Amino acid sequence: MPAFTIALKDLRLLLRDPRSAVILLLMPLVLILVLGLSLGDAFGRKADDQLQISVVVEDAGLPAKVVAREPIREKPAGAILGSASYAAPMSRLHPPTKRWVDVMLDDLKDTGNIKIEIIPSRAEAEQLVKRGKRSAVIVFEPEFSEKIDRCSFVGAEFRPDPISPLDRYGVVTDRIGVTVIENPYQPLGGSVVKQVTQVSLMRVIVPWMIGGAFDLIGKPLFMAKMEKFIPGFSFLPADMRASVGLGIRKGIAAFFGNYDFTALTWYGLTKDAPPDVKTGNAAEFAPPPTGLGRGAKKYQILVPSYTVTFAFFLVLTVGWLFVAERRHGTMVRLRAAPITRGQILLGKLLPCFAVSALQGFALLLFGKLIFGMSFGAEPWLIVPVVLSTSFAAVGLAMFVAGLARTETQVAVYGTLLVLVLAGLSGSMMPRELMPEWMRSISYITPHAWALDAYEQLLHPDSPAVDTATVATSCGVLSAFGLGFSILAWWWMELE
Repeated sequence: MPAFTIALKDLRLLLRDPRSAVILLLMPLVLILVLGLSLGDAFGRKADDQLQISVVVEDAGLPAKVVAREPIREKPAGAILGSASYAAPMSRLHPPTKRWVDVMLDDLKDTGNIKIEIIPSRAEAEQLVKRGKRSAVIVFEPEFSEKIDRCSFVGAEFRPDPISPLDRYGVVTDRIGVTVIENPYQPLGGSVVKQVTQVSLMRVIVPWMIGGAFDLIGKPLFMAKMEKFIPGFSFLPADMRASVGLGIRKGIAAFFGNYDFTALTWYGLTKDAPPDVKTGNAAEFAPPPTGLGRGAKKYQILVPSYTVTFAFFLVLTVGWLFVAERRHGTMVRLRAAPITRGQILLGKLLPCFAVSALQGFALLLFGKLIFGMSFGAEPWLIVPVVLSTSFAAVGLAMFVAGLARTETQVAVYGTLLVLVLAGLSGSMMPRELMPEWMRSISYITPHAWALDAYEQLLHPDSPAVDTATVATSCGVLSAFGLGFSILAWWWMELE
């Protein structure tokens, strides 16, 4: 059949031209590699995945003497408040049965819905920050629980060795055993981490301090303090003073009726329902991949995006092929032979389609082998997507080849068209970063439909594939290819 003879001849020309190999295979691989190394590990993450708090947990928990607290002792007769002869009692408040750092991390991941990354050691955290992998890491030091337990609004006369952790900026982390390792070259990211941590620390510490202070109201130490401010209070019988203390406690609780000062948690303080437990928001640190960044999420975006983009660079190759045919006069000879116009176009289309499909499969395979990208739950569906994308690209290439008459025109028309379509479609950047109206416009390009299909197929965490979306995308791509081919048949001048 004449069409296959022409196709075989053009296929030899395409494979023999070193420019084709550079454009179709080497160039996209190099570009994907360079972009992957330049963009870093944050590229390709969803927005809710990017806000994470990296922590190092060194907290040793509460000392045994704090966990097994002695009951409050009454003030002996004649003892002076705060003197060496009378040590201030502990509060009757019970500390949590787990470390305070666990309370803190629960607040972050449950209340704030923050991703928690637990780094195994301070040394590794320092290296991550130094290399720019993390903007800041929060270190909870061994004495964190012990210092949180000592945080108090009251002085040493009521609590032994109390810590006042608050100032005008919030929580003074140095006072409670929290160290922030920061990267000075990423101040914005570090500020976000510190502010999120500050909010959570306030939610954890302030209810504990309020509860500790409120628990003292009405107690003998508190009532002894009142003797200095209420004339004649010391002459009241002990049982009446106890009743007055209890009344003060109940009165304060009733006055601040919207709050529960004994709750010790933020949601309890505000009389609200506790947050849902989100166990999936905390994970151990996973060492970053070595070498070229195998398995990184960014390549799940870069590889299909530039596979689609470079499929349409076939416009340049096909255009140069047609220009060479006209310059050498072989196109005129073909028209003089007993071959129809459709057979000539089919003979030109088939080898270009084969090269385009080979390019698509090769780039995806290289993405799997070199960059460790996932092929998703239904890898066999990649085949129709690659073939329909190649058909659309070849159809467009044939149409542009019919318009261009010289190598310069091929370079100008082809490059401009390829870059504009890639920019409109979202091939050059994640489509989720584009405004809504731009995403709607992108569907005038075949690229956008191909990217939709690849997004469904190559998602590493998706348990199932939306086959309807993939089928629709393949159908639209085939329609693009058919439409461009008809325009090429109608427009192309073979003489």
